[in-house]
Amino acid sequence: MQDLDIISINIWHIVISLANLVILFLILKKLLFKPVQKVVDQRQKEIDTEYGKAERATEEANKVKAEWESKIGSAEAEADKIIKEAVERADARNEVMLYESREKADQIIRKAKSDIERDRRESREAVKKEIVDVSHALSEQIIGREINMDDHRDLIDRAIDSLGEE
Repeated sequence: MQDLDIISINIWHIVISLANLVILFLILKKLLFKPVQKVVDQRQKEIDTEYGKAERATEEANKVKAEWESKIGSAEAEADKIIKEAVERADARNEVMLYESREKADQIIRKAKSDIERDRRESREAVKKEIVDVSHALSEQIIGREINMDDHRDLIDRAIDSLGEE
């Protein structure tokens, strides 16, 4: 029967083991649980503080980013405005230069036309004078006497004018 003592259940052993377990639990709770819980709470607060700082830093960074994007947008708009104004000024200058060039070209053409007309009149007058002189010389030789130059000139002018009209 000795074998049964080894396998048998002793209530006092169970009660003492349970009592030891409870006492050990209370001692560990008293000595370890509260300090460990305090350390965990402290670390949680530090983590929460760091998360708060990170969120504030993120918000601040987003504000700064928005400000810079706004400034960049306004700078780009101003650059576009400056470029547009420069193009408009260049176009205006181009128009003025084109107008001045056309005016100069028209002036040159008018001067050339007037010069041509003047040269044409001078040439006509020179040709008339030459014809008058030649016809006067021929008339004198044919008639054998001197003809009044004014009468002769009037006669030739009328003849040349009638030829010019035709």
